[in-house]
Amino acid sequence: MAEVAPKSVLFLCLDNICRSTIAEAVFRKLVTDQNVSENWRTDSMATSRYEIGNPPDYWEQSCMRRHGIPMNHVVWQITKEDFVTFDYILRMDESNLRDLNRKSNQVKNCKAKIQLLGSYDPQKQLIIEDPSLLYGNDSNLERVYQQCVRCRRAFLEKAH
Repeated sequence: MAEVAPKSVLFLCLDNICRSTIAEAVFRKLVTDQNVSENWRTDSMATSRYEIGNPPDYWEQSCMRRHGIPMNHVVWQITKEDFVTFDYILRMDESNLRDLNRKSNQVKNCKAKIQLLGSYDPQKQLIIEDPSLLYGNDSNLERVYQQCVRCRRAFLEKAH
């Protein structure tokens, strides 16, 4: 019997120190808890170069610890190859969409479905706002976390 290749999802935001790493961590925890982690390759990346090589924001790491979700990540920037190797690229907001579409159009055999993670939100909150732009307090970060939790469940159900 042929072995089925795992599906792959890349979570993407501008700097990859907050929203996309939260989304990655909560999705990784969900597939681990449901014993389907071997069926998924999961990562998160940045569209910008600003934070390459840095860990996630301390504030975000504290939020994940409060929820008992492990994270171990270093910021990477998306490359053209990622459009070929990932099945899904889930963005947090509309920023850099033009650049992403341009990059994906330059890639032969682009297989990635580029979507907003918020399109899976059962509460219909399409954009996952950057909590630092919302004057960074714990309630804003918690709102991002809760939205990512809702979206990851719906995404897994539809993509599974």
